[in-house]
Formats: sequence, C-alpha cells, structure tokens
Amino acid sequence: MRKSIIYGLASLLLLTACDDFLSKDPRDTFINNPSFWSNSNDVTSYTNYFYTNYVGYSQNGGYGWFYFKSLSDDQLNPGFDNWTYTTIPNNSSYWSDGFTGVRRANYAIQNLATSSLPASTKNRFIGIARLNRAWSYYQLVREYGDVQWLSDVIQDPNDTTAIYGERTDRDVVMDSVLTDLDYAIANIGSSSDKTAWSSNMARAMKSDICLYEGTYCKYRTLADNGKAPDASRAQRFLQESVKASEELINSGKYSLTTNYGEIYNSLDLTSNREIIFFRNYEQDIVMHGLVDYTCGSTEIRGITKDAFDAFLFRDGKPRATTTLDTDDKGTLNANGNLSISKQLSVRDKRLSVLTDSIVYIGGHGWCRPNDAGYKGEMTSSTGYGVRKFDNTTLDTYYRTNTNTGYTDAPIYWYAVILLNEAEAKAELGTITQDDLDKTVNQLQARAGLPNMTLNPEADPANNMGVSNLIWEIRRCRRCELMTDNWYRYWDLVRWHQLDKLDGNTNVNINRGANLTNMPKLEGDKYTTDANGYLIGLSRVRTYDKKYYFFPIPSSQTTLNKKMKQNPGWE
Repeated sequence: MRKSIIYGLASLLLLTACDDFLSKDPRDTFINNPSFWSNSNDVTSYTNYFYTNYVGYSQNGGYGWFYFKSLSDDQLNPGFDNWTYTTIPNNSSYWSDGFTGVRRANYAIQNLATSSLPASTKNRFIGIARLNRAWSYYQLVREYGDVQWLSDVIQDPNDTTAIYGERTDRDVVMDSVLTDLDYAIANIGSSSDKTAWSSNMARAMKSDICLYEGTYCKYRTLADNGKAPDASRAQRFLQESVKASEELINSGKYSLTTNYGEIYNSLDLTSNREIIFFRNYEQDIVMHGLVDYTCGSTEIRGITKDAFDAFLFRDGKPRATTTLDTDDKGTLNANGNLSISKQLSVRDKRLSVLTDSIVYIGGHGWCRPNDAGYKGEMTSSTGYGVRKFDNTTLDTYYRTNTNTGYTDAPIYWYAVILLNEAEAKAELGTITQDDLDKTVNQLQARAGLPNMTLNPEADPANNMGVSNLIWEIRRCRRCELMTDNWYRYWDLVRWHQLDKLDGNTNVNINRGANLTNMPKLEGDKYTTDANGYLIGLSRVRTYDKKYYFFPIPSSQTTLNKKMKQNPGWE
C-alpha cells in the first residue's frame, strides 16, 4: 500500500505540473460521471491526492513543516523571520490553497452521495473527504478567523449569494469541523498501514484540533481576537480533545519508543509503535532536503538562548533554582572547538538529541559529517545547531545534498497525544497525578527527568500568567516538539501569547550561545552582549496585535464588498 501511494502521487504530481491540476475544476482532468464515482479504484486515486495536504519534511523539493517553520521563539533564522504578512497581499497561497482543498473535498462529498458503491465503501470515501475538509478549514480559521463555510461545490457562476457572501463566524465553522471529524472517525475504519487513512489518524487530528480550539476560546480576547473568551465552548472542545486522546491511549496500539531521536531520523517508521501516521520517503524515488539544511554548508536556523534555557536540569529544576552546575560558557576541546558537552550532560536528554555538543558560528565552523572527502563546515545563527533530523549512518551524499534525504517524517505520533491529554485535562481542572503519570511523566522519564507533580515548584521564568502546573506542561510540550511542525507558533497563538515573539521585550529570542571562552579571531564579525551571549541579528521583530490574523488578500475584498478586512489591517 505504502509504495503504491508514493508512485501514484509521484505520477499525479507530474500531471499537476503540466495542467495546474488544483487550480482547475476537477472535471478538467477526468470524466466526471456517475461511473467514475462508482468505481472504487477511481475514487481511491482521487482521494489519494489528499495525502499532499501532509507535507512532512518537504514536497516537490520545497521546505517542509519541520525546522523551516522557524517563526517562533525557538529558532533564529539568519535571514530574519518576520511575521508572515506585514502588509496586505494581493493574493495569498494560504487563502487560495485552503479553499482549493475545501472545494476538492466538497467535490468528492457531493458526487459520492449518489454513488452506487456499497454503503460502507461510499461512507469511507466520504469520511476521507470530510477529514480533509476539516483539515483545510482548520488551517483557514487559524490563519484568518472568520471564513466562508462552503458545504457544496459552487456550480453556478451567477450564484452571487454563495460566491460573494459574508464570512462565516469562525466558531460556527469550527463546530462544522468537529462534525466532519466525528464522521471521519466513525466511517474511515482501521488500517495496519500507517501511511494510509484510518480512524485513528482522524482521532489524532481531532485531539490536536480540539485542543487548539478549546484553549483558543479560553484565552482569546475581544480586543485582540474580536471575540471574548467563551468558557462553555472551551470546556466542550477540551473534553472532545480528551475523548479522542483517550481512545488512542486506551487502544493499546501505541507506546513511546525508548529513543527520542528515532521519531525524526528513521529510514522506516512502519513498525515504530509511537507512530500513528507518517509520510514515507524512498531512496532515489521520493526524497526531501531537510537533512542537508541541518548538516550542510547553509547557515543553520539555530536554537535560541530562550529555547535552550527552557530545558530543565536533570534534578527537574529550571536554571533559576537548580543546584546543578549552570555554567554555560563551554570549554575548548583538543581540536579547538567550543564544547558544551558538560552543559548537556546535566540537562534534559532531549536537548542533546536536538542540538550538537559543539558550538559553531561563522569563522568557527564544524563538520558533523566526517567522511574524509567532505570539506563542508556547518555554521549556526546562534552557535547552537539542529541535529535531531540527521541520520549519521547514511552516506554523506544523501545527507548533504538538496532533495536527497529519505528519512520518514512523522505527522501524528503518540507523544503528541500524551501532551494533548495532559494539557486538556489541566485546562479543564480535572487532571490527577495518575493522569500525569500516564502522559507527560512518560515523556519526562524518557528525557531523564523526575516525575512532574500536581504542584510543581514555581519557575521565576513563568511569564504567561498561568499556574505552575500548566507552565510545566507547556514547557514539556515545547521541549518535546521543538522545531516540529510549526507547533510552537500556533501554541503561542492559542495561548494568547504571541507577544512573546517580540524581540524588543524578549531579547533572548535573538541571543545564542555563550561565547566567552571562544577565542575571537581576526576578521570575526560576530557580536555578543555584556554577558558574552551571541547576538544573532541586529534586526528584531516587533509585535502588533493584528498579527493574530493574516490579512484577507486584497483581491478578495475588492471582488466581494461583503468581505470585511481583519482587525488592524483595514
């Protein structure tokens, strides 16, 4: 099944390059008649295209969801990550791709309604389409807030009410998203293939989406988001997140791997019990470029000091209260490299999987690939690299060339479900010690940390106005998912903490390693602050509350006078 999907998608992608498949009516690329929608093979081919919604490490040689989504407080892009939009664009792929996905899903849902396929088969395909309609609308609502809800394909170009109507309240849209997810869970069915659609994949998506919606509705504000908090709505969606998470946890099908790095750098995730759904890559067939960007000569989007300091010490305490050695200056090793091995040895084990034990910057490069013939050196914007995606058993060629990587990409996995369950219950106020032990404490144990309790010690760094427990659960999530799938950015949005990306008030998101013990060579151009920490960029990002939403493309507001612009973008 897995390889058939890969080859099918590869062929379909060739077709789209020639015929701009998604921008055209699907009828331009196949004979749209009842026989098509009543042929299981034809409908399978149609729904297989939805797999391209899940980019993973990359698609068609472009950037993927991991590492490259560095607009956060976790990484520093040497090219500078500003807000996705600072001015109103004429057009936007976020908008157009989102509604293209909705239309494609609606096309299947509408035509399958009259299919002569057996009811269970037909309902499974409709479930797949509704799952992906939910996915597309979830992206649109996160980005734009209110968006038009379209449950049918608009066939009549003169139907101005549907085409030029007002945007639908985002709460109403998300209610429909939940309905779609529940239909998908009830009808898609099980699969032993973790690259194929399944009800458990739909449950994982529901766990994520409902956690987002529940916390967003709890923390949003009328001034910044245009809608006041809604405690009842938040409770309902958080409970739905718990329900989906517990169905996966209680299934007994999933467990944590003992090796945190296996999730990110494995050649085959098929038998990994932590994986729920993944994107497969195959050597010399379908490949990605992620690894090259984290171990090649392109300057790495390094881990910030703010992110580095988020990791607990092995005694379970943060930097401010630990009794372990907090010296972070590093020492010069026999090769003249600045080593932070000692620092990593007393920290959360995930940190040493995430970043290298050597600090490297321009003029002081270092090479992780150690083939005798390879001469490239790595540099990082912060001195801290990103190594968890690199599989060092592969030939250097496959690690250091664009679009030659073939490690598999996780899309939904068990660690995320455990994090969702713990956070949702903590936000509901129903979490028990047993809940913690079944969820985040499994992750704590893998990270070499003591168990979290219901009343953790206060961390002076807690700047989010939440309880010590919620702060620590959020910390665990941040450290577990660092550089993953744009999670951090959207976590800050749903917690109403997007101001943490302002570099003027949060200077450590523009700082890197302590370079006090790194000899400064003639010609070195890096600068440090008064305490010896690398200043990654002279330019800093400034927060404005309007960034909680993307601006509606001007082409849309020009065509549709009822389409009002988002707050702050008028």
